[in-house]
Amino acid sequence: MNFIALKMLIGDRARYLGILMGLTFASLLLTQQSGIFVGLMSRTFGFLTDTSLPDIWVMDEKVLFVDDVKPLQDTQLFRVRGVEGVEWAVPLYKGLLRARLDNGNFQSCNVIGLDDATLIGGPPIMVEGALADLRRSDAVIVDEVGANDKLAKVLPGGRRVPLQIGDTLELNDHRAVVVGICRVTRSFQSQPSVYTTYSRATTFAPRERKLLSFILAKATPGENLQALCERIHKATGLAAYTRAQFVNLTLNYFMKYTGIPINFGMSVVLGFIIGTAIAGQTFFNFTLDNLRYFGTLKAMGAGNGKVLRMIVLQALMVGGIGYGLGVGAACLFGAVSQNSELAFRLPWQVLALTAGAVLLICVGAALTSMWKVIRLEPAVVFRS
Repeated sequence: MNFIALKMLIGDRARYLGILMGLTFASLLLTQQSGIFVGLMSRTFGFLTDTSLPDIWVMDEKVLFVDDVKPLQDTQLFRVRGVEGVEWAVPLYKGLLRARLDNGNFQSCNVIGLDDATLIGGPPIMVEGALADLRRSDAVIVDEVGANDKLAKVLPGGRRVPLQIGDTLELNDHRAVVVGICRVTRSFQSQPSVYTTYSRATTFAPRERKLLSFILAKATPGENLQALCERIHKATGLAAYTRAQFVNLTLNYFMKYTGIPINFGMSVVLGFIIGTAIAGQTFFNFTLDNLRYFGTLKAMGAGNGKVLRMIVLQALMVGGIGYGLGVGAACLFGAVSQNSELAFRLPWQVLALTAGAVLLICVGAALTSMWKVIRLEPAVVFRS
């Protein structure tokens, strides 16, 4: 019976290919748009995942996300260090400064100032140079993408030459020498990242009374992080979050106060509707055209259960093939755009979501077809 079901399905080439095209397109659109959405959201907290050593981030209570910097007084660092359970605490500067390029243009950069003594909070991967080179005079480390693109030197013919170790930048009218190239997660706004020491970053930055962006703290071994965060808040009046909590705070801001979820959500819903309309209608028409064969099988003694299993097998087959083709095309798209400005990330949850949506489309189409088959009288086969 299974062989007959598959032969009936594949035998009608036009409708078989139509169902596959509908399910493939739905799977592709669902996976692609969800992957871009996840990739874009991952960039909002990429700086936090790159800075993995600290356990706790301390900041002003009004901070809403990682780029919403509200500077603190430098004396707050010593207050945090004095809280019981804090093994060490270091300052971090994070700000948006303008870099003047050789051709006279300006480029905004994320400037990160690390603790002068420990350099905690540095980039996760060094492509060229070493993190310790930041202790040289006027030294900065530039991220690889920014060095190859937005901060690259432009020759008279328009050709771009990537920044190299030994080249200089002008940050807010201050000279900076490139001593290293690093690899970091791209920021949400795709701006170049420039690492330097905390004291040098505060020199680059416009003069303000408060310049301390965050305090990075490490808990003593065995210390409960949530209890320590509450202790820091009670002692200093500042907000203290674990990295996971700060990531969630950032995500919640972008989910609540931006139109990104709505825009991508509409694309996903549109893909689901199109897939349902094409695949569901085509599968239903396929069942209608084959009612005489199902009636013949029922007249020969096949019960409703066997006939329904045939329909389920047909739906699962086209669903599995369509899902595989759509996800494969989305993965190919992600691989091609891996080194571009386009954000794309494909965790297993996205694959599970797409599989569930395709299964729902197939189940809906199968249930609609089953209703016609169950009500089918075998005698209709012998009517002229």
